[in-house]
Amino acid sequence: MPPRIVPQTVSSLDRAIGQHRRAVANLFDFVVRGGLADRQRMPSTVIDTGRVRTVHRYLPLDAVPAAGRPVLLVPALGAQAAAFDLRRGNSLVEHLLSTGRPAYLVDYGPIGWADRDLGFEFWINEVLPRAIAAVSADAGGEPVHLAGWCMGGLIALGAVAIDPALPVSSVAMIGSPFDLSKHPVLVPVQKVAGLTRGHVLGTAFRVLGGAPGWLLSPAFKATSPRTYLKKPLTLLKYRDDRDFLAHVEAVDELMNSMYAYPGRATLQFYHRLAVRNELASGTIQGPNTEVRLADVRVPVMNVAGQADALVPVAVAHHVGDLLPNAPQVRLEIAPGGHLGVLTGRSAATSTWPMLDDFFAQHDAGGGGT
Repeated sequence: MPPRIVPQTVSSLDRAIGQHRRAVANLFDFVVRGGLADRQRMPSTVIDTGRVRTVHRYLPLDAVPAAGRPVLLVPALGAQAAAFDLRRGNSLVEHLLSTGRPAYLVDYGPIGWADRDLGFEFWINEVLPRAIAAVSADAGGEPVHLAGWCMGGLIALGAVAIDPALPVSSVAMIGSPFDLSKHPVLVPVQKVAGLTRGHVLGTAFRVLGGAPGWLLSPAFKATSPRTYLKKPLTLLKYRDDRDFLAHVEAVDELMNSMYAYPGRATLQFYHRLAVRNELASGTIQGPNTEVRLADVRVPVMNVAGQADALVPVAVAHHVGDLLPNAPQVRLEIAPGGHLGVLTGRSAATSTWPMLDDFFAQHDAGGGGT
């Protein structure tokens, strides 16, 4: 008779020992080697500079042929542009380059006291149009796809509304807010502002010259208190999961290094968007020009985070009622919170493929009128 083959099994003790060894190795690398996440930025070269504007062209990956029109990444005010390139293995920039799509970034850099006079109109009229022109010229005159996160999406849409002749093929937004009356957290803020006529917070922002970075970081975290209260237990539970710990580390680094909001832009957001909810109508009167979203004539997409406490789905998807002349308005929902929908560990199989599909669909059209 042939010898009997006894299947080998891993005992619970062996699994526990393996888990313990991985956890110890992770702790050693975190404490001794300075961390688990590879936060080295994707290589780039600067193609244009100006006030609060540095435009980068990311270098293509070896052996990956170029494919598609360029994408210009538009950050939110207050957040580091590194949100698009969070860490190796979990970077939207790296993903775009892996598909062959030319990728560019406009980086505002740190905002200081000298920039307190800058309002959203400066980004809409100056920063982004100049960045778009630089990218289009660098790409041989190709129209540009815009991809904006949070307020970056509003800046992108505003620029296209103001100047339909900009060489823009499409506007993709991730977690961009439009109707803040649908945000439960802002209801008490709006009530207080109604009683005080907006003077209390408005005066504080004027004194500070805006919303400082040290205030934005805890305010951002306060939108998901349960996540941060449960963090010690979560880290203990996943102590042997190296990729999970690396992602938490990279997110913490980003959240702890928020930039300031300039004073004028802070007051505009507080009074005009949060309190008066003007954007929900699709029209905002700027200092010199009225911004009408009905003037947007390029395809638009807004991807809302399923668990986004800062910009809930209803707040983001209201844009679908504001773009009667856009050839396409695509409203999507993807897993994650406000940052997670952009660059969470599930973004590579949810948000990023949506962006790929949207850009590919509109590679042949657009480009201004």
